[in-house]
Amino acid sequence: MNSFRDSSTPVIVAVKRTPFGLVNGWYKSLPAEELLSLVLKAVCDIPETEPIDVVIGNAAVGGGNIARLGLLMAGYPNSTPGLSIDRQCSSGLDAILLAATMIAGGGDGVYVAGGVESCSTRPLRARRPSTEDGKPDFYDRPQFAPPESGDPDLGVAAENVAQQFGITRHRQDEFALESHRRALALRNSSLKREDLVAVGDSMDLDDQGPRRGLRPLTMSRFDPVFAADGTVTAGNSCRDADGAAVAVLMSAQRAERLGFTFWLEFDGAVTTGVDAAVAGIAGGVAARTLGTQLDFEPHDCAVIEFNEAFAAQVLASADIMGIPSARLNRDGGALAIGHP
Repeated sequence: MNSFRDSSTPVIVAVKRTPFGLVNGWYKSLPAEELLSLVLKAVCDIPETEPIDVVIGNAAVGGGNIARLGLLMAGYPNSTPGLSIDRQCSSGLDAILLAATMIAGGGDGVYVAGGVESCSTRPLRARRPSTEDGKPDFYDRPQFAPPESGDPDLGVAAENVAQQFGITRHRQDEFALESHRRALALRNSSLKREDLVAVGDSMDLDDQGPRRGLRPLTMSRFDPVFAADGTVTAGNSCRDADGAAVAVLMSAQRAERLGFTFWLEFDGAVTTGVDAAVAGIAGGVAARTLGTQLDFEPHDCAVIEFNEAFAAQVLASADIMGIPSARLNRDGGALAIGHP
């Protein structure tokens, strides 16, 4: 939209992303910094948008400053700083939130913010051996909560959510299937995907994850993964993916001065924590809180995008927000495209 409350309102004027490849798929040998550099290079094609800072979310690289590394690989000037943040699955969104907060605080420059992950090339993680002749203790994920408060894997937490909020297997399968259908419908449409950046010379501008031929019968054949009598399956859960996405942010005043005629205003954000046993509902709780702060109801929003890690988590959050699941992710979500 092209109206704004004041000149310091943060706005998003452009977005760029790679197609998303599944883990050990298209980009199995491409490290995260290379994926990031591709979308950062694409941003350079937007006139008069040389950034004064680049903020990037990343959860899997395990150290360093991938924002700075990626921007230098993209050919940005040495004077451009980079900031990397990690809030796990919401890292990319929080990077955008941080850039918007900088602008709202008076930063009248151009910011590039987003996220990157390469699940295919992420470093191995290990704890030091407890004895001199011991072996490193390799682990897949870091600890998220103290043992006394419970620290379940996210899949187990999704089972807890399904049980606590009464999310049936049928609802989960139906929602996941619709995610694939919508993603494929977008792929088959005539819509020009100006946000997508090609990776390699022969890569089509499509995502690798959406699956053709999925049917309700197919979904019903997946076994529960995290509990013998559970409802969370490989079919209604996300698959790990590789890719990068960034947004270009600036103040409304600068956007108008540069001649942009379309942008998205940043009105506000809420971040919240919940019991680790039901971690997947935090987005729904945050959305309700934000609605109270900004005096709107989630069901009044024309477009609602929700990060799909597990169908159970999304459906419970939709129930918390008081919206039908059909309103979410009209072009498909991570259940089809891949996560994060």
